[in-house]
Amino acid sequence: MSADFAAARDNMVDSQVRPSDVTDLRIQDAMRQISREAFLPPAKAPVAYADAEIEYAQGRWLLRPRDVAKLLQALAPLSGETALAISAPYAGAVLDAMGLEVVSCDAAQVPARPECWSLMVCEGAVSQAPAPWLKALAPGGRLGLVERQGALGRAMIYLKTGGAVGSRSLFNSTPPFLAGFEPRPAFVF
Repeated sequence: MSADFAAARDNMVDSQVRPSDVTDLRIQDAMRQISREAFLPPAKAPVAYADAEIEYAQGRWLLRPRDVAKLLQALAPLSGETALAISAPYAGAVLDAMGLEVVSCDAAQVPARPECWSLMVCEGAVSQAPAPWLKALAPGGRLGLVERQGALGRAMIYLKTGGAVGSRSLFNSTPPFLAGFEPRPAFVF
């Protein structure tokens, strides 16, 4: 571990995460521990802690540190919960460091097991929350993602209660679309 990366992690938390009202010390501590550069190709490691989305694979992105921290805080993760990290390697590692049981998968391969996840998180934008993802939430389960139709997106939390799913808008966010989850062209007069 490079001392420069350790200092960059501390700086990321102090300059991007804490000033954005992320007050959950468990998230801050986990972000100080997790080597964000480990999820990137070696050529992109120097920008691992930048205030930007970073492509780690074709069509797959790490959210900005601020956005992933705010999204995780809104999900209110609890130690021992089961979490699905959907194309979210960094968010999954943070949740794992917080004591959750984390399974990671690519967005194109979300397990089709209904009502089993306490918490689901996705890094990258989708045009709308996919119905199979919502179906996979356990009662009381939460899904955090960014929805975009145009240039501006909104971080969203979906909550399953009483067999129904409700949503809440959190903050503006503009990550690139996950490949395969872009808006579909619609016929317009």
